[in-house]
Amino acid sequence: MPPNAPIFGVEKALIGMIHVAALPGTPRHALPMKSIVRQAADEAKLLLDCGFDGLLIENMHDAPYLRREVGPEIIAAMTEVGSTVREAASGKPLGVQILAGANQAALAVAHVIGAQYIRAEGFVFASIADEGLLDQADAGPLLRYRRMIGAEGAHGAEGEGGGGVKILADIKKKHSSHAITADIDVAETARAAEFFGADGVIITGIATGQAIKVDDLGTARVATRLPLLVGSGVTPDSVKDLFAYADALIVGSWYKRDGLWSNPPDATRAKELVRAVAAAR
Repeated sequence: MPPNAPIFGVEKALIGMIHVAALPGTPRHALPMKSIVRQAADEAKLLLDCGFDGLLIENMHDAPYLRREVGPEIIAAMTEVGSTVREAASGKPLGVQILAGANQAALAVAHVIGAQYIRAEGFVFASIADEGLLDQADAGPLLRYRRMIGAEGAHGAEGEGGGGVKILADIKKKHSSHAITADIDVAETARAAEFFGADGVIITGIATGQAIKVDDLGTARVATRLPLLVGSGVTPDSVKDLFAYADALIVGSWYKRDGLWSNPPDATRAKELVRAVAAAR
C-alpha cells in the first residue's frame, strides 16, 4: 500500500483545512458556539461532497495566538467542533491542529474525538514564529504525552481506532524565521523529524496560501521515507507537479471564495481542485 494509506486511505490524498471561527476568549470571537460548530460541520460536508479525501480542523481565526499553551476553553471548544465534524466526516480521516504549537492540546482533542492525526509545529529544532521564540523542540514531550494518554500510533502500541493518533510535523514552517537553523537544510530537518518519531513531514511556503519551493519538496522526498505533505499554496495548476513528490496536499485557501483563507468555502473552486487531483492521479 502507499505510505500515506494508513492515514488517508488513498494514494495522493486531498485534505481540506477547515479554519474554525474564532473561539471563546479570543480577540475576534463573535459567534455562539452552536454557530461555530454548525459552520465547521457544514464546511466539512461541502468538502467531502465535492470529493476531498480527508479533513483537518484548525483554530486559525484565534489570532493573535498563544505560544504552545492554550486555555481549557479552547480545548473544550475544539473538542466540541471536532466531535461534530467527526460525525459529518462519515469515516473519512480527520486531523486537529491548535495554534500556536499547542501540540499536546491537539493530541488530547484528537484522541478523545477519534481523529487520526495532528499537525504539529516545532517538532524538531527551534524557530522564531509570530508568537515569539519556540525554543524547545516538541518531539520529546509530545511523544511521551502520546504514550501517557494511550494515543500512540505508528511508533508504539495501537490505540483506539486501530492506529492511534499520528503526528504530522511541519518543518521549516511558514510564518517563522529559521535564521538560527540556517545551517541545517530541509533534508537534514526532514531526517531529524523521522529520527525523532514523526509519522509524516509537512513542507510549506513562507505564509498561508503561499506556494512552496518544489525543490524543497524534492529534497525532502529523497531525505525521508515518511509520508510527505504539502501544507500551503496548493492550486489546481500546481497539483500535478506537487504530486510528483508529495503523498498528500493540505488546502485551506484556494477552495475559499477568491482563494482567501478567511472567506467562506466555494463549492465551484473545491470541485475544480478535486478534478485536478483526479487528473494527476
